[in-house]
Parts: sequence; C-alpha cells; structure tokens
Amino acid sequence: MKKRKVEIAVISDLHLGTYGCRANELVKYLKSIQPEMLILNGDIIDIWQFSKRYWPKSHMQVIKEIIKLAARDIPVYYLTGNHDELLRRFSDFSLGSFHLKDKLVLELDGKKAWFFHGDIFDASMKHAKWLAKLGAIGYDLLILINALVNWTLEKFGQKKMSFSRKVKESVKTAIKYIGDFEQIAAGLAIDQEYDYVICGHIHQAQHRIITGETGAVTYLNSGDWIESLTALEYQKGEWSVFYFEETEDMIPGAQHTDFEEVESQETEDNEPVLLPA
Repeated sequence: MKKRKVEIAVISDLHLGTYGCRANELVKYLKSIQPEMLILNGDIIDIWQFSKRYWPKSHMQVIKEIIKLAARDIPVYYLTGNHDELLRRFSDFSLGSFHLKDKLVLELDGKKAWFFHGDIFDASMKHAKWLAKLGAIGYDLLILINALVNWTLEKFGQKKMSFSRKVKESVKTAIKYIGDFEQIAAGLAIDQEYDYVICGHIHQAQHRIITGETGAVTYLNSGDWIESLTALEYQKGEWSVFYFEETEDMIPGAQHTDFEEVESQETEDNEPVLLPA
C-alpha cells in the first residue's frame, strides 16, 4: 500500500481500552502514512476506565503500529493527558526513539511549536476528580449507545448522527468551555512567544489564528479518535487537520480543513529542533 509522506503527525484522545475507541480506523490511518515524527498528545490509553476484560485485538494493533514506527528510528513522543496521568510519574523517560513527556517544544522551520494535552486548564476538576471520572464513564456509555443507533440508521440507509456533538452544540456551557479553553491556551502561547500551540483534550479539532492583546498565535487541536477521527499533519511548513475518510487505498482519504492562511517559508532539509520546554 502506498503511503503518504508526512513530516509530523499528531493524534490524541484515542482512549484505548474503552468501547468508544475507533481502533480499526486508527490502524488504517497509521498504516497509510509515513511520518518523520509521531506525537501522541495525551489520553492514548484510558487508564481511568482500563479493564482487563476489554482489550480487543484492534487496540493492541494500534500499539503495535506505534511500536513499529519507533523501531524504525522514527521519533515517537507520548505526551501524557488526564486519562493516562499515572504515566506522569515516569515523565522524561526515553527508550530509543520513544519518549514519554508531559509537554514538548519544537522548532519547525524557524517557528516555535508548543505541544501539551490541555487538561492543566481544568482547575475545577483537580478538586473533583471523581466527578470527572464519572463523566468519562457516562460519555463512554453515550458513545456505545450512539454506535448502536448509528448501526440501525445505516441498516435503513439513513445518515449517522453524533449524540455528543448534538449535546455540545445545544449546551451553552459546553460551547463556552471550548471557547475559553482555546483562548487560554492561545494567551499563554502568545505570552511565551510561541508561534503554534497544539493541544488535544476537548475532542474538538481546530486550526485557526487567535489574536491577543500582545500578538497572535496559530492554535491547533488534534480532536479525537472516538467521534471526530481527526489528526494534525505538518508538511512543508504548513499545518492541516486530517479527517479520516476510508477509501480502498486510503489515498486520498484525507480531507483538510480550510483555515486562515499563515505566511510560511518553505525550507529544504529543515528538521524539527527540540527546544527546552
């Protein structure tokens, strides 16, 4: 199978070990690309809901595909999130091309990119973690019910629907949370003079320029692999959001979002430079 060359691929919120994880589609995506670097931006393995009774072969296949990349000396950065926060006690661990970190700063074609999951903004959840975990279980149940409903709709030739997206669109507090999240992340990045800030966590893929009082930054979010089935890809000085769309050879199974253009210079033989975070 022919593979697309990508300088950097960023995926997050896989939630391996839960019923909502779309592992089969993720395996197909990973097999369809040839990245020079893979960044796993948090909530990869859902340790909150992990159970020995549920770990399908497709979930293990995702792990195998990631290991294959690292075995080929392709840098793989695993950045911890809230659902895999137990791994934070091992932060800054490296084994060959595999690196476990809480955050990452790279220099990309002369611009600084700041990667982190984004759960650090959930101040209220730090004092009510049991509530957050309860919400995660409820969300997983909603996704499972949604899958059954979509299976029925497909049988009758109807379009699929997303329960959680309907909820987010109808609840003002959810919309406000997403907006606040993006503004806070952008504000911090502008203050620290980063050109890009790349998060996950809110399951909402995004690529836009956010302007603050002291400057502007390109905010990106890799979405999730439960509903959105999205990734971020960096190629020739530009970022784009990849939306999974299954085709026979997965090429061109990518749909890329339109976004406000940012001036960028293409440089030859420029490799990402790891900067101190």
